Amino acid sequence: MTVSNPSRAAVVGTGSRAQMFTTALARRPGLQVAALCDPNPVRIAHHQRLLKEAGEPEAAAWTPGEFERRLRSEGIDAVVVTTVDALHDAYIVPALRAGCRVVTEKPMTTDAARCRRILDTVEETGNHLSVAFNYRFNPVHEEVRRLLAEGAIGDVLSVHFEWLLDTRHGADYFRRWHREKENSGGLMVHKSSHHFDLVNWWLGARPQQVFGYGRLGFYGREAGEHTGYRREYERAHGAAQAADDPFALHMAENDALRSLYLDAESEDGYHRDRNVFGDGITIEDDMAVLVRYDTGATMTYHLTAYSPWEGYRVMFNGTGGRLELEVEESLWQPPRITNTSGQGAIHGDKALANAGGPRILLRPLWEAPREVAVASYDHAGHGGGDERMLNSLFGPVDPSTPVDTGDAAQQRATEADGALALATGLAANESFTTGTPVTTNDLVSLPGT
Repeated sequence: MTVSNPSRAAVVGTGSRAQMFTTALARRPGLQVAALCDPNPVRIAHHQRLLKEAGEPEAAAWTPGEFERRLRSEGIDAVVVTTVDALHDAYIVPALRAGCRVVTEKPMTTDAARCRRILDTVEETGNHLSVAFNYRFNPVHEEVRRLLAEGAIGDVLSVHFEWLLDTRHGADYFRRWHREKENSGGLMVHKSSHHFDLVNWWLGARPQQVFGYGRLGFYGREAGEHTGYRREYERAHGAAQAADDPFALHMAENDALRSLYLDAESEDGYHRDRNVFGDGITIEDDMAVLVRYDTGATMTYHLTAYSPWEGYRVMFNGTGGRLELEVEESLWQPPRITNTSGQGAIHGDKALANAGGPRILLRPLWEAPREVAVASYDHAGHGGGDERMLNSLFGPVDPSTPVDTGDAAQQRATEADGALALATGLAANESFTTGTPVTTNDLVSLPGT
């Protein structure tokens, strides 16, 4: 279907995750990827090939220094931000001021000052943004929200939430730019913002106070030498010591990773395959957090980045019973696999090896427990959440497809939700350092407070 005057979109940051957005925009009538912005022309060229494969014309190639000027001069209607996390605000703010529709990958940003800058710009312009919290769109998570909203267990008094990243997915954060907290905010911000947003959304609550402990206990040189997992190499490519290392990433084996990163190294020197037991890692891999919400509910949360299996368990205790969610995304991981994902990712667009499944168990007071039926579960695309989120943000690929009316579609995450999720992660990071509880409002002045 050809549209005479499509909305013109710019994708900023052309790494692995951005492929989903470039392809999604190219597939949808009424939208055109008019510009690709990145400091690395090799990565831009990879995305140009994605557009060509979708039958779309080549996009304009922008450097970051050109972004603000060309945003206005070339009539951009929408901006999708998928850069390094700490740079999100540098593109969100001018895009809002230019009147563009803005979608940003999570986390919205990485610190309180950047968050304040975004919120102030929203207030000044009256222009809002969407944060791509795709886990809201997972049908299993929507079912949990419906059960809680319907009062299946009464008033929720406490939540126990354990998230496990296996030694393939979890290790990946320690190979790339995420391993430096100044870039990613650490896993409490980059990864756990998904989970903190889910709890805020599930409970209709705001975090008030956070206490936690976090440390680097599995990855990094010291831990690797203690366990004997460390091999003597800086990065995997071309290193004999990495050949049979189960913690190594071999980019040459994957077309997308080779095109996006290995072939692009000559432009910026960025290595996507560093040793997870190397030096310079400033993020934690084991984190325990206690959160109190404005509803009076509390949450105990633990993130483990070195588990033998991948998935999560969430238990809600209420005045009328208990609700339990368990999702096994991978029962176990073999030591060596060839990653064939077209997105060049370790986790996301394809099901993990040895995938398990979801289970929701309702335990009402004075009644026998019963399983709650869940929709057919798609392990690919974050439990099917990616495609449903894209349909909500940009419309379906086929305009005749019925519009999704699920809970998440009605409540797409805004800058307020982005700030609320960020507040918990920032407070946890602060508590790791100080050893004391942290009031979220002392770090991030949340909307509506």
